[in-house]
Amino acid sequence: MPFNDLPQPYPTTGRKHFAVLLDPDNLTEASCLNLIALTASHPVDFFFVGGSLIMTDNQAGIIRLLKENSTVPVILFPSNSQHIDRQADGILLLSLISGRNPDFLIGQHVLAAPVLKASGLQVYPTGYMLVDTGCQTTASYMSGTTPIPYDKPAIAACTAMAGELLGLRYIYLDGGSGAYKPVTPEMIAAVRAAVGVPLIVGGGINTADKAKAALEAGADVLVIGNHIEKNPGFLAEVSDLVSSYNVALDVHR
Repeated sequence: MPFNDLPQPYPTTGRKHFAVLLDPDNLTEASCLNLIALTASHPVDFFFVGGSLIMTDNQAGIIRLLKENSTVPVILFPSNSQHIDRQADGILLLSLISGRNPDFLIGQHVLAAPVLKASGLQVYPTGYMLVDTGCQTTASYMSGTTPIPYDKPAIAACTAMAGELLGLRYIYLDGGSGAYKPVTPEMIAAVRAAVGVPLIVGGGINTADKAKAALEAGADVLVIGNHIEKNPGFLAEVSDLVSSYNVALDVHR
């Protein structure tokens, strides 16, 4: 896998990946450096940087810290076209296919296209799917969209299938920041069975058991954010879990 690439579409190795989602509003230089230090002994595959509502100007500084102190690829997780930063290695170009707001299906992408074309960033076209996990999240409120019902895996599977048929190369199932519960293993498994592209899963994963359940259901990339901000030691737990999972699969991490 190239240094700055997510899993390639239609992966054959079965290797699992771990991404830490960093919200610039919730980080200081000290807390960011602490997380970076942890990754020296408990590796992660990617840093995702961004959030649904950025209220500070910390993002550029956080990315600079990551690039200066770590070799882990930095992937932007933007909420709109204003959050593009050329310091990063790549960007998840998110199309909110679970909603019906044209601004987040294509509108922001039109605004961003000239900047992205000239940026040199690796672009990952991603079908972004918000799932109702017990509370209204910032992402659903800011996007003005209704999440996929928690107990409707068939809707999620068909939505992901449509995204793949439209040419999106990744699917991201997200319970959102502060989710009361994670996306169900049943929904993850249904989406995994419906599409051949890599599946990214995040939101509400705050125990090792929940992380393991997501991996076993078919997640290719596990994203942990909010809980690591509260409990940095959880990074080590998930890193060790993903490593042991890959050892069991006999694939290299």
